[in-house]
Amino acid sequence: MALTAGIVGLPNVGKSTLFNAITQAGAESANYPFCTIDPNVGIVEVPDYRLGKLTELVKPKKTIPTAFEFTDIAGIVKGASKGEGLGNQFLSHIRQVDAICHVVRCFEDENITHVSGTVDPISDIETINLELILADLETVSKRLLRVEKMARQKDKEAVAEQEVLSKLKDGLEEEKPARAVEFTEEQQKVVKGLHLLTSKPILYVANVGEDELLEADNNLNVKLVREFAATENAEVIVISAKVESEIAELEGEEKEMFLEELGIKESGLDQLIKATYQLLGLATYFTAGEQEVRAWTFRKGIKAPQAAGIIHTDFERGFIRAETVSYDDLTEAGTMNAAKEKGKVRLEGKDYLVKDGDVIHFRFNV
Repeated sequence: MALTAGIVGLPNVGKSTLFNAITQAGAESANYPFCTIDPNVGIVEVPDYRLGKLTELVKPKKTIPTAFEFTDIAGIVKGASKGEGLGNQFLSHIRQVDAICHVVRCFEDENITHVSGTVDPISDIETINLELILADLETVSKRLLRVEKMARQKDKEAVAEQEVLSKLKDGLEEEKPARAVEFTEEQQKVVKGLHLLTSKPILYVANVGEDELLEADNNLNVKLVREFAATENAEVIVISAKVESEIAELEGEEKEMFLEELGIKESGLDQLIKATYQLLGLATYFTAGEQEVRAWTFRKGIKAPQAAGIIHTDFERGFIRAETVSYDDLTEAGTMNAAKEKGKVRLEGKDYLVKDGDVIHFRFNV
């Protein structure tokens, strides 16, 4: 499923360095030779230790990880909502992504000029947030003018939408992002249809210096970002874009040794992918056979036929049942046959909610 996260940030915060590391890491993946499918889009593998273990058990001809897209959004400056700088390009690109990864500068470096002259992460966050809010306010205000005319004619749908738009307008005028305004489940459907910039889930990426990575908890700027994010119930991950660019050039054991020398368990890119996955409510199921072991991305809460449709529409259309075993049960049993003998393999129907880590063989007929 084509899901993408947009990387945003002010100029000189490390956004491009991070994106270059992402595309470089992706470009070295044998399974994705098309990693840079556009100058500003990079595709990377989703790290998952389970895929390696399944490969050991099944010994397939090939192993295919699932992938995720990151889009490098044009740099933002004050006035972007009015078309300043690359504002229009920024806004058009951000409308197309599913989530926002906001890179915030938390490092001092006299050789890298800050656009406002001083490192101030909260001011940086507020600059971008305000531009997105202003753009959304313009969208909502225009829509409200049209809907009010229909509402005066007692159109029920228009009256309901007017209530939502008015509430949104009030929130945006108070500089609240749309995601922070509370709505009923029914009203949320209206909000979703507006495709607002500030309704997208957000992850803050605190970019620190290479020598600050292990001491991030002592970094005042990181603390400020975490405090701000807490007011939005948003997550924060700490990375060093400079370190990521170095890691991207390494592979296998060389990469593991470098991470060990740095004293970190996983790269910032791996953390970024996992955090974005969580932000979008994504999970992974697997197919495993002699030809290939493969990971597939799905949204939590979907049923077996829809999960089958991710592989091919025919699988969903002709779905019969899903032969399912959990990753833990399969690896504990050692083989699929052993898992069957232990009664761990289940035949699930159309109402089965697919779980993260399920290993599935779909039966279908078209």
